[in-house]
Amino acid sequence: MASIREIKRRIKSVKNIAQVTRAMQMVAASRMRRAQEQALASRPYANKAWELLTHLAEVPSTHPLLTPRGSVQNVAIILITADKGLAGAYNSNMIRHTIRFMRENNRESAKLITIGRKGRDLMVRYGRTVIAEFSDLPARPSSLDIAPISRVAIEGFLQGDFDEVYLAYTRFINTLQQEPTMRLLLPIQPGSTEGKVMSRHMTQEKTMAGIEYLYEPSRDTLFDTILPRFSEVQIYQAVLEALASEHSARMVAMRNATNNANDLNNELTLTYNKLRQDAITKEMLDIAGGAEALAQA
Repeated sequence: MASIREIKRRIKSVKNIAQVTRAMQMVAASRMRRAQEQALASRPYANKAWELLTHLAEVPSTHPLLTPRGSVQNVAIILITADKGLAGAYNSNMIRHTIRFMRENNRESAKLITIGRKGRDLMVRYGRTVIAEFSDLPARPSSLDIAPISRVAIEGFLQGDFDEVYLAYTRFINTLQQEPTMRLLLPIQPGSTEGKVMSRHMTQEKTMAGIEYLYEPSRDTLFDTILPRFSEVQIYQAVLEALASEHSARMVAMRNATNNANDLNNELTLTYNKLRQDAITKEMLDIAGGAEALAQA
């Protein structure tokens, strides 16, 4: 059994850890609220953008961003994880989901565009090909921060380096629930795919793609500008969803760590008091025995 001094040292260490995890919990809670507000506020815009895109693409078009490749050989995956750990199973769940997708869909040779150091480091460790990595995004990213990411994906697709581009991110549901999500980003597949994508990854509301729109200039002229912009919006929304999920997972993980540290501190304190009481009792018995020996002498 550990000595009283060792237990006292452990109690001090556990208290220090509890203070750190409590502070991290408060910071994560503050960031989580801002990230949730930003993610939820941008959802209607992303939904309306996708609705407009599906309506534009109802008429067959030969635009390269809308045209599926006959033979899919090269695949790229935009993987969104965190730069830091201490977020529970947030990073590992997303990485496992991505690797499972690659294995089950014969995409073992997929090239990765990683957002976040955790995904980059683990994928490199697993021997996967990382062609671009982005990290240290601002706490409140803007479309300008996302533009380089979308440019790599869109230019690679247009140049024929990729036949398909997938978006892997953690969809924010609520503070206690986040869902690893994988969806096709390029080529854009509107029409029948719209309902599935919107219901699974954006919102449960029905869209209004059947409404008649008037466009000026012509629909074909708009494609060159609108399609890359819409793809960028989908990446931007995925980053916001991932940030909200990350801070929520970190807050819950730090809260659990704080509670566990407090429980361990209580157990150690109880053990410390028992050992201290035993030591006092032994000392009293020694004193009483010495006094009795002196009296007999």
